[in-house]
Amino acid sequence: MSLRSLAIASAIALASFAAHAAQVDVDAFTRNDKFNNIKLSPGGQYLAATVPLDDRTLLAILDRASNKVTATVKLGQNVHVQNFWWVNDQRVVLNVAEKYGALDTPQLDGNLYAINADGGSGTILAGWKSGEEELGSHIHSKKKENVAAYLVDDLPNDDKRVLVGIVPTGQDPYMRVDVMDVDSGKRVTAVRAPIRNADFVADNAGVVRFAVGADIDNTSRLYYRADDHSDWKVVNDELASGVVQTPLGFAADDSVAYIESEQVDGPDVILAYDTATGKETRVLGDKVMSPAMILTKPGTNIPVGAMFVDGKGRTEFFDPASPEARLYRSLEAAFPDERPYITSATRDGRLYLVRTYSDANPGDYYLFDAVAKKADHVVSQADWVDPDAMGPVRAIQFTARDGLAVKGYLTLPRGASGKNLPMVVLPHGGPFGISDDWGFDPEAQLLASVGYAVLQLNYRGSGERGRKYEHAGAAKWGDAMQDDVTDGTHWAIQQGIADPSRICIYGASYGAYAALMGVAKEPSLYKCAAGYVGVYDLPQLHGEETSKRGAIRTWANEWIGSDMDALAAHSPTRLAAKIKVPVFLAAGREDPRAPVAHTERMEKALKDAGVPVESLYYDGEGHGFYKPEHRREFYTRLLAFLSRSLGGATAAPASAPAAK
Repeated sequence: MSLRSLAIASAIALASFAAHAAQVDVDAFTRNDKFNNIKLSPGGQYLAATVPLDDRTLLAILDRASNKVTATVKLGQNVHVQNFWWVNDQRVVLNVAEKYGALDTPQLDGNLYAINADGGSGTILAGWKSGEEELGSHIHSKKKENVAAYLVDDLPNDDKRVLVGIVPTGQDPYMRVDVMDVDSGKRVTAVRAPIRNADFVADNAGVVRFAVGADIDNTSRLYYRADDHSDWKVVNDELASGVVQTPLGFAADDSVAYIESEQVDGPDVILAYDTATGKETRVLGDKVMSPAMILTKPGTNIPVGAMFVDGKGRTEFFDPASPEARLYRSLEAAFPDERPYITSATRDGRLYLVRTYSDANPGDYYLFDAVAKKADHVVSQADWVDPDAMGPVRAIQFTARDGLAVKGYLTLPRGASGKNLPMVVLPHGGPFGISDDWGFDPEAQLLASVGYAVLQLNYRGSGERGRKYEHAGAAKWGDAMQDDVTDGTHWAIQQGIADPSRICIYGASYGAYAALMGVAKEPSLYKCAAGYVGVYDLPQLHGEETSKRGAIRTWANEWIGSDMDALAAHSPTRLAAKIKVPVFLAAGREDPRAPVAHTERMEKALKDAGVPVESLYYDGEGHGFYKPEHRREFYTRLLAFLSRSLGGATAAPASAPAAK
């Protein structure tokens, strides 16, 4: 093709793109869902749901017959109801987590709360907040304790008691398990952990029989005991076996336990552990992917199968002829374009609450009547999203420069040809053990809605591919992990998907680091870069993490790295002079996970190097912006920034507030 023909073709493409790319409503992609999770009570009378607000998440309980809210729990700014359990027909136990930013990892606050479905008998059952006033809620205080409490098992066969982990104050502690009355909070100790930082699994009679944890050396050990009168014995030691094993639960008769086991080379598998002989037998696994979700017999904690996510994904069962397998197959047939899973069920096994979702649908809840064979729609998580207007998402795979197979996902604008498109590379945060999966991603869909192809890569170090794949990213920040992102970008160019002259890279947290390292290592590959609540100086990050004690310090040395010269050489703050394209940075000044000093140092380094840089800071915001007006401003600025390099649409003006 001649240069003149190429110029004409490019002009036509740009004109077509501009016509396609009208202004978009940012709010439609940044609003909180109506609900996070909904569960049906064992008797079927109530629904309980977590409801996200701008800076907190509350619990609401709804009477199904009257469709009226009968109880709410709302505990304060940055406090989120993280999970909840119906422990009988009338009572809910819940825990809460504190978050200081929209992207921050929730930190459980170490307290267990309970409330009745009618709003009565609210109390702190256990935890260090016992004895404190809880203003603005129905929760009443109890005797002061200097411990943290976590639910171990909701004991589906027991309406009066649950198992709770009790953790004394201090770092890397030894935990014990107590049996607790769900009304009074009275407890009796059942067993003490044989290792620090333990998690426990009980059998169907409520006897704790597995403990798994790690000491300050950050290596895992799995323990087993036959009953309340037996001593703990080591079943797996990571130092000896080279793998981590995690207990999942017991079969209905308690003769077999199920364990998820890493493999030295390959994805995790599920093993059946014979409790009499100690023999392990593989019952489920995939050639490429580890289990993404364990499926249980509805209304119990009994594992029956797993979901594997590679593309849309699939479910597999220990017994393909089991009632649970047949139920899932019927649901999958009823929702062929969605991924259904059961969140809860009535005790009699008649009613099931089913959530369905897809790449274009944030989620819908249905009440499935197993007798009538009918599913009635209950509620949509985000009914303002039109699935028919969303971009399709497909799984992709390419081979990295060292021969490693890397997977990811490509989102295309709705109606696009899939060829010669402007593209945004969107590396995920974490980075370790985290992965992008098939499903509705509001950020990717926002970018696709303005006309960009969006490439999300599960570079080495990401989760759901097994131990070897995850450990391949250890101490490879800016090195092999970054090369995977670069190789994925080149793959998209070679496939004709991306216009090589119109590619930008943007990410949050570790993804922000990857974005800035991308333009530092590959100055001619990307036309711009944007980083949101990122870390950009590895020696600084290493110092922040190693200032903590115990297993966290060990983790930092193993996973970030301990060679200060190498860390400096892979820090965008030290490589600003190599960056030749515009940069946009955004951060919250109260971010405990990626301190704002990283962004300030990055901005200064870019300005000193003469690199065009714009920034956005907010006081009072943490690891991701909570306030709607701050999220709107960030994404408005981001789309405008990307548009200047890629030509895409920008944000529509904010809608006028509804009349009151």
